[in-house]
Amino acid sequence: MARGQAPATKKAKPPDPQRVAAVLRVLDRLYPQAQCALHFGDPWQLLVATILSAQCTDERVNQVTPGLFKRFASVQAFARADLAELEEAVRPTGFFRNKAKAIQGAARALAAEHDGRVPPKLEALVKLPGVGRKTANVVLGAAFGLPGITVDTHVGRVCRRLEFTAQTDAVKAEFELMDIIPRQRWTRFSHQVITHGRRVCHSRKPDCPGCGLLPHCPYGQEHRAD
Repeated sequence: MARGQAPATKKAKPPDPQRVAAVLRVLDRLYPQAQCALHFGDPWQLLVATILSAQCTDERVNQVTPGLFKRFASVQAFARADLAELEEAVRPTGFFRNKAKAIQGAARALAAEHDGRVPPKLEALVKLPGVGRKTANVVLGAAFGLPGITVDTHVGRVCRRLEFTAQTDAVKAEFELMDIIPRQRWTRFSHQVITHGRRVCHSRKPDCPGCGLLPHCPYGQEHRAD
């Protein structure tokens, strides 16, 4: 799927552009320094860390990756690694067999097709084993400075509560958000909303009364007294 080609879906009415602009201003005020929480030294390390972060906290991933990258110091080292040894190295992040298989598959594909380098193109990234649009957009935004909206559980939840999208499918939500968020803001918006979801707009008990987005949030207006 091309970056600008949205999947077939019935779209809800777009939010008021003035309300979107107001939300962006508040996010800039609340989280001016928001950035990727995963630690990395190059695009390959970020790709690995992002794969490991699936259903795992960034804090746990950051505890695992220093030793992992010392043990396997290059794309080629990951490609040649004994799979059982790689599984054991990433075990603390959960789902370690699937993650190790995906990481090694990506390493072998990069070694065979891209001279061991991570390509700065979404279309090439999503062809790698274990890499979907969310992972690709994280890498493009944080490692290459290329705009991308990352729809993880936090972004999906917050944006549905803001009524920026009604989609529960991450890819469909991504394309709807691409239509309403200025392109130059895509990466920063993603990091800001992820931070807001972690700190304030929790899944079970969001702090609506203490939320800076409350004046612009339909969900918050309805639930602020809960």
